[in-house]
Amino acid sequence: MSLFKPTKLKRAVFFIVGDMVLSLITLFLAYLLRFNFSIPPEYFGKFFEVYFVITASKITVYYLFKQYFVSWRYFSLYEFKRFFIATTLAYLISGAVLLALREYFIPYPRSVIIIDYFLTLIFIGGFRIAKRLLIEKISNEKPPAVLIGADKATAILKQDIPYSIVEIYDESDEVVNSYISGYKIRHLNEISPVAKTAVIAKELSQDELNALVDRLKLKGFEDIKIYSPFEEKIKDISIEDLLARKPKDLDIEAIESFVKNKKILITGAGGSIGSEIARLCEKFGAKELVLVDNSEYNLYKIDEELKIKRKNALIDVTKEDAAKLIAEEKPDIVIHAAAYKHVHLCEQNPRSAVINNIIGTKNVIDACIKSKIKNFVLISTDKAVRPTNVMGATKRVCEIYAQNVPSDKTKIAAVRFGNVLDSSGSVVPKFKKLIAQNKPLTVTHPEVTRYFMLIPEACQLVLQAGSMAKNGEVFILDMGEPVKIVDLARKMLKLSGKDENNIEFIGLREGEKLYEELLINEAEKETRYESIFVAKATSYDYEKLSLQIRKLSNLYEKTDIIKTLKEIVPEFNHRQK
Repeated sequence: MSLFKPTKLKRAVFFIVGDMVLSLITLFLAYLLRFNFSIPPEYFGKFFEVYFVITASKITVYYLFKQYFVSWRYFSLYEFKRFFIATTLAYLISGAVLLALREYFIPYPRSVIIIDYFLTLIFIGGFRIAKRLLIEKISNEKPPAVLIGADKATAILKQDIPYSIVEIYDESDEVVNSYISGYKIRHLNEISPVAKTAVIAKELSQDELNALVDRLKLKGFEDIKIYSPFEEKIKDISIEDLLARKPKDLDIEAIESFVKNKKILITGAGGSIGSEIARLCEKFGAKELVLVDNSEYNLYKIDEELKIKRKNALIDVTKEDAAKLIAEEKPDIVIHAAAYKHVHLCEQNPRSAVINNIIGTKNVIDACIKSKIKNFVLISTDKAVRPTNVMGATKRVCEIYAQNVPSDKTKIAAVRFGNVLDSSGSVVPKFKKLIAQNKPLTVTHPEVTRYFMLIPEACQLVLQAGSMAKNGEVFILDMGEPVKIVDLARKMLKLSGKDENNIEFIGLREGEKLYEELLINEAEKETRYESIFVAKATSYDYEKLSLQIRKLSNLYEKTDIIKTLKEIVPEFNHRQK
C-alpha cells in the first residue's frame, strides 16, 4: 500500500497537523487551568487570534529546526534537546508579538502563555517520543541478542531491529563500565552466551573479524550477525565479510570526476563486473550509459535495475556492429568487460576464447582509436600473469595489444585484479549451493590459493585507476593476501553450522595452477594510491603483433592456437592434466 508508505512529505504533513491539533488542546487547557475551569467570556473573545500567533510561531521554528523531518523511531535525547530549544524560541517570539500588539489582543491572560509553554513540552514532546517508547516496549518481546561495539550502539538502539538487546560489550577502556541508554558497557572478555545471537557492530580488520567470530563460536553463540552502517540494518555475517580485502584508499572524488556528466559505453554490461560498473556510473553521475552485451537475459536484468538514461545494444563485440556502435554513439569512456572468464570452458573451446577475448578486445580498441574516444579501460585478470591456461594467455595478449597499439587521442589502460567474491560462476556461490544441498564442498587441491575482493570495491578501484590513465598502463589492484580455497570452504561450512571437514579434493583441472600472481616482475611502479600499482610496460612490435593476432583468428586446432599464443606470450606455460 504506497498510500501508507512513509515519505518526508507525508511525515512533515502528519506532524504539522498533529502540532496544530495539540496546540489547540494545550492552549484551551491552559485557559481552563488559569481560570479554574471557568473561562470568563470576555477573555475567550481573542482565543483563536492568540492560538494563531502561538501556533504559527511554533510551526515556523519547528520547521527551521527540522523537527518535521525526524522519524518517530529516531527521536532521541538529542532531538528532544532541539525540540526544547525550538519550543522556547517559538514562545519568546509569540510572546513578543502578543506584547507588541497587546492593544489588539486585550483582554488576554499573559500567564496563559507560560502555562501553555509547559503543556506544549509535555503534550507535543510526548507526541514526538510516543512511537520510540512503543518500539522499545515491543522490542522486549523480540529474541534477545548481545551487541558488540559501543560506537554504533545508539544508532542501533534507535532502530526497529528484530532483536531485543540485553547486553553491550566493547574492548575500549574509554567506554567500558560507562552507560548507553541505560545499558552498562561490559568488557568483551566478560562475554557469555546470555542469548543465542551476537550482533557485531565494530569496525574491524579481516583478521580481527575472523578472530572475533571464532571466539563467539567457541563461547557458544549459535547465530552471529553483523551491523552494516551503510544499509543501516543487521544482516547475517557472510563469507564476503570474513574474506574480502577492503581497500582504505578509495578516492570517491577521483571516481566522480572521471565519471560525472560523461557518456560511458560498457561491454559485457550484464556480467558481474560490467553490471556493477554500470551501477557505479549511475551512482557517480554519468550523463548516459550505452550497455553492450550478447546475452539478452543479462542485458535485460541490468536494464531493469537502472534509472539513468541509457541505450541497450544486444551485439557481439567480435562483430563489426561493435565498431559501428562506438562510431555512432561516440562515448567519452569505453570500459571493456566483455570476456570469457572460466578457465575450463576456455580450455575446451580455445578458438572461442581467442575470438571473444582477443579479437573482441582488438575490435573495441581499434574502434575507440578510430572514433577518437577519450578513454578506454580494459578489464584484465591475475590469470594473465605467467599464464598456465588459454584464458589467461588470451587476456595477456589483450594487455600487450593495449600497451602497444598506436594511439594519439585515446588514453588506453588495462586494470588487472583477482577473483571477486560472489560473482557468477565463482567458487562462493558454488559452495553455497553445495551447502544447501548438504553435499561435500569440492576443492581441487589442499594448497590452491586465490585472491579475493568484493565486486563493488574492485569496480570502484577500476574507475579510480581509469582516472589516472595516461596511455598504455597496466594497473594492478592490490588484492591483499591470497586465501586458501580449503580455508574458504571450512569457513563457509562453519558459518552454516556444518561439519568443517565435509570437503572433497578432486584434483587440479587442465590449465589451473595452485597460485595466482598479480605482478609479472618486481619492477612495477607505485601510484599515489597504495591499492593501485603500475606494471612495467611490455614493449612489442605492433605490426608483428597484428599479424600474429590475424593468424590466431584463422586457427582451429588447439595445439596450433597454444603454439601461436606462446609466440606472443613466451612465459605461457600451458598446464595439461
